[in-house]
Amino acid sequence: MSGPDSPTPLIIGIAGGTGSGKTTVAHKLAAAIPPGRCVIIEHDAYYRDLSQLAPDQRAQVNYDHPNALESDLLVEHLAMLRAGAAVDVPIYDFVQHTRKPETMRVVPAPVIIVEGILVFVEERLRSQFDIKIFVDTDADIRLIRRIRRDLEQRGRSFTSVREQYYDTVRPMHLAYVEPSKRWADLIIPEGGDNHIALDVLLGRLARAAYGVP
Repeated sequence: MSGPDSPTPLIIGIAGGTGSGKTTVAHKLAAAIPPGRCVIIEHDAYYRDLSQLAPDQRAQVNYDHPNALESDLLVEHLAMLRAGAAVDVPIYDFVQHTRKPETMRVVPAPVIIVEGILVFVEERLRSQFDIKIFVDTDADIRLIRRIRRDLEQRGRSFTSVREQYYDTVRPMHLAYVEPSKRWADLIIPEGGDNHIALDVLLGRLARAAYGVP
């Protein structure tokens, strides 16, 4: 855990459209840093708990709008991590659209990576990041990845994935995600396949991991 003499963590925000490869970039960066020197936090973990709604009502919620996420809690957690305190990150059930009773304990580390489609949209969250990265991938590739993820990992039907894409995913991408690219310090085309960009980033992250300015 960080202490009074520990360097301030370097907090990196990674944004981009659904299926752009944000998670791949985050994990490739983290994998290249020594164990215990980097943690990853997903903005998706902070979806609001909707257990008070009936299942059919939960299905109608726009999960691609910033209001669907409890970003204030994430801001609070990042401030605590920066100050050297551990936090309890929610665990979200994407099938039931509710938070699980248990949480995930995250302890401070020299490098903290936060990834999500909407992490640059709201200033209070965006201002927490020392480096802002936008992963820019073609829409057709993103859509295929989104379909595969939702079918294989989130227990969705193809019909529900298709309807959600047209009803909220695409409109919210155009309204919020794509415009947030303007706040990025770095834009990485093709995500995890852009080895040159990843190598450049790793030089900066490696220094932070060892407390080197």
